[in-house]
Amino acid sequence: MNFKIESFYNPHLASGTDRIDVVLSVTAESSDSIGTPAPVAPPVIGGSGVVGILVDMSGSMQGDREQAAIHAVRRAIALLDERTRFFIIQFSSNSRLVYPLSYATPTNKMAADDTVKRLQAGGGTFMSTALRMARDQFLQAPDSIHYALFLTDGKNDETDTKELAQILALCDGVFQCDCRGVGTDWEPKQLRVIAEKLLGTADIIPNPAAMEADFTRAIQGALARSVNDVRLRIWTPKAAHVVACKQVSPRIEILLGRQNQIDSQTADFPTGAWSNETRDYYVAIQLPPGADGDEMLSCRPSVMVGVKDQEAKYPGGNVVVKWTLDDQLSARIEDHVAHYTGQQELASAIQEGLEARQRGDVDVATRALGKAAKIAHDSGNEETTRRLAKVVEIVDAGEGTVRLKAAVAKADEMDLDLGSTRTARVSRGG
Repeated sequence: MNFKIESFYNPHLASGTDRIDVVLSVTAESSDSIGTPAPVAPPVIGGSGVVGILVDMSGSMQGDREQAAIHAVRRAIALLDERTRFFIIQFSSNSRLVYPLSYATPTNKMAADDTVKRLQAGGGTFMSTALRMARDQFLQAPDSIHYALFLTDGKNDETDTKELAQILALCDGVFQCDCRGVGTDWEPKQLRVIAEKLLGTADIIPNPAAMEADFTRAIQGALARSVNDVRLRIWTPKAAHVVACKQVSPRIEILLGRQNQIDSQTADFPTGAWSNETRDYYVAIQLPPGADGDEMLSCRPSVMVGVKDQEAKYPGGNVVVKWTLDDQLSARIEDHVAHYTGQQELASAIQEGLEARQRGDVDVATRALGKAAKIAHDSGNEETTRRLAKVVEIVDAGEGTVRLKAAVAKADEMDLDLGSTRTARVSRGG
């Protein structure tokens, strides 16, 4: 796996400006044509990866959800390569290790399948217990890609709130976790917190019948990951520092505050495991203000893969800026920066609009969701436009004119909420 970095920014700053905004487009490919560093042999999911399945078996799962979850877990087990290790945890008021860390050999998969078929729902929902048990399993295989798929159908017990925050801090950096909520009797913010902390996704499965297909997509995506411990490294000169860093495609993910500070000028931002893909990152650098004609190296991005003697560096180009009095040069906002700034505004507008709608503030909800509709339309984010259309009547997307629908399915509202951080990529021509 090799990595390539493209930097997009306006190199001309108005005299006296003290900030540069950059979009870094990072591409990973299984090709010798990208990059020149020595190859790294990091762990792969199909070789020494670990997949953990954490399934809610609280009382509310009884019936169709219970049976659908059992079928989905069995399907996930069947997909695993026999070099992959896996484990299964059921949680309710407590957690139980349904099947311990084992290689996915035909014999072990058959034994796990037989155990899963006998799962029964009952009890409350204490999410922290499942995450703590998963961490213990993952730590038994330290040199692996760690992936967890977490399913629930209910709200976490209020008495577990503090414990959940504590265990999430311990799990950060140990494994990545995709979260799924089935039905509508759960809290999107709770799953979003888990997913954001553990570099995963949060999504809704509206009805139990769709669970098996969703699990299949999630596991197939995990199996495609071949490189672990990938970090975006940003070097800045002594007079500058990073004031914003976030992934902006394929979804918005805040990275500032999660970095490992290598030294006073170098920080590594975690990006998790990768397959063949492209992700975009927004970085803002605070600079000492310059005068007309001044020039400065503002940052030097690179991708770091592996650890210690297995580490490889894939450098990007230097981000050099020059101050000018020419307004025609400095006033231009680079297309990638403008696009992703808009996508961040889109996410904020959706969340503001949904919150206002829930508290009955029609004016604020209409204004915010109208703004979201316009941004989605202008940026070509058809997926978000489709989700918005289930919550509001879009009268004129180009003008941001919408009307709130009187009756909205809760699943559609939750789908829009959770999908608000998914972004459309900027077109390569713009």
